[in-house]
Formats: sequence, structure tokens, C-alpha cells
Amino acid sequence: MDQVTLLRQTLQPHLAWHGARLSFLAMFLIALFRVKTVNLAELATGFVGQAQTDSNYKRLQRFFRNFELNYYEIAKVIVGIMSIPEPWVLSLDRTQWQFGQTTFNILTLGIVHQGMAFPVLWWMLDKKGNSNTNERIELMEEVTALFPDREIAYLTADREFLGHEWFGYLLKHPTLPFRIRIRASDCLSNGRQSLKASVVFAHLKLQQTQVLPKRRRLWGYWLYVAALRLEDNELLVVVTPNSAATAIADYAARWGIETLFGTFKTRGFCLESTHFTDSERLSKLLALLTLALCWAFLTGQWLHQIKPLKIKKHGRKAKSLFRYGFDHLRAIVLNLEQKNAEFLNVLQFLSCT
Repeated sequence: MDQVTLLRQTLQPHLAWHGARLSFLAMFLIALFRVKTVNLAELATGFVGQAQTDSNYKRLQRFFRNFELNYYEIAKVIVGIMSIPEPWVLSLDRTQWQFGQTTFNILTLGIVHQGMAFPVLWWMLDKKGNSNTNERIELMEEVTALFPDREIAYLTADREFLGHEWFGYLLKHPTLPFRIRIRASDCLSNGRQSLKASVVFAHLKLQQTQVLPKRRRLWGYWLYVAALRLEDNELLVVVTPNSAATAIADYAARWGIETLFGTFKTRGFCLESTHFTDSERLSKLLALLTLALCWAFLTGQWLHQIKPLKIKKHGRKAKSLFRYGFDHLRAIVLNLEQKNAEFLNVLQFLSCT
């Protein structure tokens, strides 16, 4: 049995797609690891089988132009494959880049696991700049409706995600505690006087932290506040309705979504090499990349158990779990006939059993 058929059969329990679409997905994933880019012309050269490159290119175009993707189904597949333990840490962020006259602006919500955020929902914003409160609230409503019984440890977000109405929404939902960074210029009140956060924590030295013993009022809400003076002398200030003692350490999990964006772009799949100008086609591409991300990460996780990655002097692994798995999968799909046994082995990470 050929590798495309085996991969299609492995994916079939997850996705209610007909055979031709599943075969396309199997060939897409193999081609993606072969060519390491989402450029359609390059992907077409990586498809296995007897079809000509031009035919593969047209098949790619048809999929992204015509196939209606159920993103909720994809989100459930991601959660099922990854089996991320609860309570979940959620990270909310936005990435933006320019291709010609087209601006891509993507609001993304991911579940953080072992330093990587795995996206479950993303919105293609039809504008430049920050998301607004209604967009954020609607996104959170969707994820809680999609996974109503999942326990959430907290939501983390950067300084873009601030404001009275947004904080009011989160505080009305105790199942959505948060660790959100505010600006050093934002004012904190103790009920008697209001001072900028930069003034409140002006005394902090490099790498020094402080948790205020009592809550401060911010945009009309009483919140706990913690701060850290970073190595570049910038002030990191985090607000939370609870768990102030761990707020700074908790907030650090937000970096998982930056790692995700880097993986999608220059450190992995070269997302910026796409020539798509249509946001819906790009959104479909993100769904397929997320499946590839999960496969590579789980493969890397397994490899690390067998042959642990070296730890460098700064305390981090020599390469990420994603890169470990990515390189291994690439070595396999570039030599499918010679490495059929290895291919069968890595298929288990996409299995639902």
C-alpha cells in the first residue's frame, strides 16, 4: 500500500472529507515537508505520484479556491491529536504582514503546550492595525462554545488587548481568568491617588520583580498588579484578577504564540512566500499548516524521548521539538521508498487511537 493511501487512512477518522480531498491533504502534507514552503508552484513539484507538475498546481488552486473548510472541525481535530492536558493556557495575539498591496492581519487564539501555541481559532481581519473589543469577545465566545467543558487555567495577552469593555467581559466570566500585560503609561489607582505604572515601579532594578500587596484600580476595575524590570530596562507590568504571585511567570507562556508565528513563517513553513491575496484562501492554508505543525511537534516530542536534545549553556534545547520533528519527517518523505518503515512509525502521531 502506498504512503499517500496510508496517510489518507490515518486522517480519515478525524475528518469527514471524501476520499479525493483526503488524498489531496495527504499529498499536500508530504509535499510541504519536502519543499519547506507554501508557495504553490514549489508545492506542486513535491507531490508524489504520476501526475504532471502543472496538474498538481491546478489541483492546489482548485482546493484553495473551491473547497469549503469547516474550521470548527479543524479545531476539534487539533485538540484531539494534541491531547493537551487541562487546565489550558490560552494565548491571544495578532500577526500582520504585507504582500504587495494586500495586508494580512490575523487574530489568533491558541492553546499553549510545551512552549508552542497550537491555534484553534483564527480570524482574518479586513483592516490594518489592532483588533477591537467586539472581535475579541466574539472569538472568545466561539472558543468557549466549541469547548464548553474544558478547564482554562488563564488567558494571556500582550498590551494590544486592553480596555474597559474587554476587561469587563473577562471579569464577568470567572472561567476566563487572565494575565494581561498593560502599558507602563497606564494609570493605577489605590483609591486616593492615581499614578502611572512606570512611576509605581520606578524603583525596580534589572531583573527585579514586585507584586503589589493590594489591588489597584484600572479602567474602573480592581486588579492585582505585578511587575518585572527586563534586562533592556523595559518595564513588564501584568494585571490579573487572581494569582498575583505567579502572574509574571504565567504571562511568560504568552511567548508560545510568538513561537507559533515564527514557525509558520521564517522558521518553518515560509508562510510569507504565499502569493495569496484572498483572505479565505490564506485561512484554509493556515488550517493545513496547523495539521502539519501538530505532526512535526508530536514527532519531535517522541524523538526527544528516545534521543534527548542537547541542552545549551543558556538552558534551552539545541533545537525546538518542532524543528526536531520537522527535520525527521523531511528526511523520511524525501526518501519514501527507502524509509517506509520509518514512515509507518510516524503515522501513529496522527492516529486517533
